Amino acid sequence: MSVPTLSLRTFAAGDAAARARFSDDLMRGLQDYGFIILADHGVPEDLLGAAYAQSAEVFALPEAVKRRYAAGMRGYTPFGTEHAKDSTLPDLKEFWQIGRDAAPGLPAEDFPPNVWPAEAPAFQATFSALFDALDRTGRILLSALAPKLDLPSDYFDDKVSAGTSILRVLHYPPVPGDAPAGAVRSAAHEDINFITLLVAAKGAGLQLLDRDGTWLPVETEPRNLIVDSGDMLQRLTNGVIPSTTHRVVNPVDPNVSRYSMPFFMHPASDVSLECLPSCRGDGARWPPITAGEFLAERLREIGLAK
Repeated sequence: MSVPTLSLRTFAAGDAAARARFSDDLMRGLQDYGFIILADHGVPEDLLGAAYAQSAEVFALPEAVKRRYAAGMRGYTPFGTEHAKDSTLPDLKEFWQIGRDAAPGLPAEDFPPNVWPAEAPAFQATFSALFDALDRTGRILLSALAPKLDLPSDYFDDKVSAGTSILRVLHYPPVPGDAPAGAVRSAAHEDINFITLLVAAKGAGLQLLDRDGTWLPVETEPRNLIVDSGDMLQRLTNGVIPSTTHRVVNPVDPNVSRYSMPFFMHPASDVSLECLPSCRGDGARWPPITAGEFLAERLREIGLAK
């Protein structure tokens, strides 16, 4: 068994029948695995290559330099800061976060300024372009998913156009000899958001927890994206589209760095996650909550907010 691979071109450039098949396959993949692999997604390969190279350049900077760029939900987050929900062990990773730029009429507290490393002058242009490209791709995927939930195809557009989405540039360095016993690169967790678009990592280790309780490797070529559904979409759909537990395990041999770039697609903070009428069934499994309230709760639980 393996995670299905879908071509976004069949939806973006296909006729009505091809688009319907893509929507069916997307829904089935998220329900069966919580993950799909996405080919032909339109994000330029040279942009992905530049992003890989520049992420390695930035994380190679001295620790003291990187820490100058720590700014909460933007910029640098040091190694060992984040942990999985309900875990006390730190994840063995460091990362850099990029968000949507503030715009008139949007709550300033949701869109703090991005932080860019002066030592890597191309970093800003590359990752701003990557943010925009992944944001466009994510909107197409949500438009393909909407009809399967008895929603108009543009249902998600106004909910994510000013969403608090985050592009996280991740570095898992070689596992240090003094790492706490039991600590892993990323402990078992579910994503918080609607959907995640992951630029396929440089290095193995990503695994999902299959519906039968076994861990299944998720691997593909670097030019593809890996897409998974998160807790906000699970809550909105009353579990019709479940979020899936996944992890990044430690390397065995060789013990080398791993880089990956997940784009966490969030709605705006005031969007309600109350379950959709088409998914209510025998009743809502969770009480109503806004996306902003849910995000704040989760950030506290994983050590990124107080």
